[in-house]
Amino acid sequence: MALPPTNPPQWLHWLESCPSTNTWALAHNLDGSVERSRLEHGDVVFTQQQTAGRGQHGRTWYAPPGVLTASIILDSIPAAHLPTLSLAAGLAVIYAIEDLLPSSEGLLRLKWPNDVLWQGRKLAGILCEASTTGAVGRAVVGIGLNRHVDFDQAGLDASAVGQPMSLHQISPIVPDEISLLERLRHYLLQTAGLLRSDKHTHNSTGLSVLLPALRSRDALIGHPITIQLDGVEISGEAAGINDRGHLLLQLPKGEVRSFVSGHILSHSHVSPQL
Repeated sequence: MALPPTNPPQWLHWLESCPSTNTWALAHNLDGSVERSRLEHGDVVFTQQQTAGRGQHGRTWYAPPGVLTASIILDSIPAAHLPTLSLAAGLAVIYAIEDLLPSSEGLLRLKWPNDVLWQGRKLAGILCEASTTGAVGRAVVGIGLNRHVDFDQAGLDASAVGQPMSLHQISPIVPDEISLLERLRHYLLQTAGLLRSDKHTHNSTGLSVLLPALRSRDALIGHPITIQLDGVEISGEAAGINDRGHLLLQLPKGEVRSFVSGHILSHSHVSPQL
């Protein structure tokens, strides 16, 4: 395991090990119940050894050696925008990777609501959690990015962890952890700035500026999918993302339904268009 950097940036909280960076960040960020100082906007919690990671809908997030696990604090996010924050954060992850690996530009896709894919295989997952006070919230954006993972050695069933892909399988040059964290933080702070400024406009979602990029990266559009919501499975054809960040699903009889949340159980895959 690598040692912490000699002169870490002030925004970085480097933990030798922890059950979950999101859990640690929530305890130090939202309720003020611990003795340590409260985390600030833009702070990043990072560990190379996460032992009990959490995914969407209570699922386990597996973090074998080589997974970059971090949580970034975003303050004063309008509460109305929190349901779509994971989608916007996924775009930030894509931009960060493209900055450091230009050869990946145009090849990464978003699987609504919170996964980043490379040719249909899962490269990163996002878990956003927040606490609100009035009309604004303080959010913890948890990111698990497969940086340099030997999945065979980890003994993980590929189907159980989303058919994973690692950055080292994409490029012979893998960005170091600090560079990745800096770029992730940079784009997430930009995202927070967009959402904050939007509260003074008539746009009700804060996604207007991001929508073209989100839609161009949509991994699901036009493909048969099955979504699970409250124990019910609904199948149809993905029809895109609406202006509120909701998934659109065209049912077999032509009706189009929108979903603000849900778990995608299955989807077909085609290679991204270049």
